[in-house]
Amino acid sequence: MNQENALTQAAFDSLLAWLDADREQAGRKYENIRLRLIKIFTCRGRPDAEELADETINRVTLKAPTVSKEYVGDPALYFYGVAQKVFLESVRKPARADAPPPAVDSDEREREYECLERCMERLSQGNRELVLEYYQNEKRARINHRKELAERLGIAQNALRIRAHRIRATLQRCVRACLEQGLAA
Repeated sequence: MNQENALTQAAFDSLLAWLDADREQAGRKYENIRLRLIKIFTCRGRPDAEELADETINRVTLKAPTVSKEYVGDPALYFYGVAQKVFLESVRKPARADAPPPAVDSDEREREYECLERCMERLSQGNRELVLEYYQNEKRARINHRKELAERLGIAQNALRIRAHRIRATLQRCVRACLEQGLAA
């Protein structure tokens, strides 16, 4: 969603400060809330539970600087309230599986792929490996793999998520610029 683009480090820092004054403890609370959101959406039969949990967190992150000043009580409860609204919005949306995918020009697809390859080459080896590992697997396997990846790197899962998001944003900007230039050599 477009809200993801508006997320800032300051907003995320404000969210963590709202969760707990101790940053490590705030990171643990953040991860617990995220896992609980995924569980809530999964129990409600949503195949896109992880994406809905991330959307919920993104919305709360954007509101955190304001809400944290006025909200009284456990911040996790605020997340769950927002999750309820995200869930209701998601069930109102028409199913996208019914619509056939738009026809894509094979030449255009090839240009996008070439730009992605060029942009991937520009990343450091560590960032390239991280983003490739981060986005592999599906559903539960993806969640478990990300947990293992964070442990292997010695960072919190939310730090891994932020790092992967930043690399992806860099790749998206690079691919857009490449496509606009028409694959300039």
